[in-house]
Amino acid sequence: MRVQADDPQRPWHEPGVYTPVPGVHRIPLPLPGDALRAVNVYAVELPDGVLLVDAGQVFSGAEEQLEQALDALGRGLPDVRQVLVTHVHRDHYTLAVGLRRRTGVPVALGEGEKPSLSVANTDAFALAPQVAALQRCGADAVVAALAGTSGRDGMPVDIWEDPDTWLTDGATVPAGERTLTAVATPGHTAGHLVFHDPAGALLFAGDHVLPHITPSIGFEAVPVPHPLRDYLGSLRRVRALPDAMLLPAHGAVVPQAHARIDELLAHHDTRLADTFAAVRAGRETAYAAAGGLTWTRASAGWTSWTRSTRCSRSWRRPRTWTSWCCRASSW
Repeated sequence: MRVQADDPQRPWHEPGVYTPVPGVHRIPLPLPGDALRAVNVYAVELPDGVLLVDAGQVFSGAEEQLEQALDALGRGLPDVRQVLVTHVHRDHYTLAVGLRRRTGVPVALGEGEKPSLSVANTDAFALAPQVAALQRCGADAVVAALAGTSGRDGMPVDIWEDPDTWLTDGATVPAGERTLTAVATPGHTAGHLVFHDPAGALLFAGDHVLPHITPSIGFEAVPVPHPLRDYLGSLRRVRALPDAMLLPAHGAVVPQAHARIDELLAHHDTRLADTFAAVRAGRETAYAAAGGLTWTRASAGWTSWTRSTRCSRSWRRPRTWTSWCCRASSW
């Protein structure tokens, strides 16, 4: 593995060490069996080591690949001085806990994730809140299809340890010559953070702003009342910051975050208008409204889209069902 310039024409998920700006390295780590394919971990150079933004997933081959990437940078796992995690989902948080067990590295996470971590040993952390939401949405067919499915995604219960530091909105973290500011961006999860480097014009965006897809909304163990409203407010909040290079958790680096945020806001305006039209046409539940919308760039309807994707691993994942069937109800 070698260090090279970050090329937007290269498949973003290919293993390697890519440098979008001096002193910051993008390290895609694998997510086997996941349609997302990989998660970007960012290594920020420090005088005596590196700081990581997000960490990857345990038991995925990510730890070994991260070790190889750090070796290419002339570092090792013991040189990781801190891990800042954007949110508590398995592909971002679990390897941070794994690294702490191995090296003692301190882990920081947004304080808004406390409620979900507090129920890590209960059925809520498996799938119970999502099943209840689906039932409220009128999606009995989806509930039946999910019977016997575990929402734990193969993660051991004991991996969900508390972080060393609960980060509050506006907290600043020194990172060598940089200062990263934690910005609360609830929506994808209640405690999601982005890390903004205003002087360096960088935005470590986690899953809040993604270049090619929209994130799932409110898929967490302790749901909040209006996650989509929270998400749109968070988009507007980040849009009000000075523009910055977008460093996403999934997908290629994008030169300007504002342009993508504008696209996402416009997309959601369109989807909300379509949802209202479906309700006015007599579709009285969220599940029925979802059936009246299109679900691909080719404008495929619900029936044809689900038929074409039902056999894929991503479609069998609980997060996929719950997010897409019930998003209409979260506003």
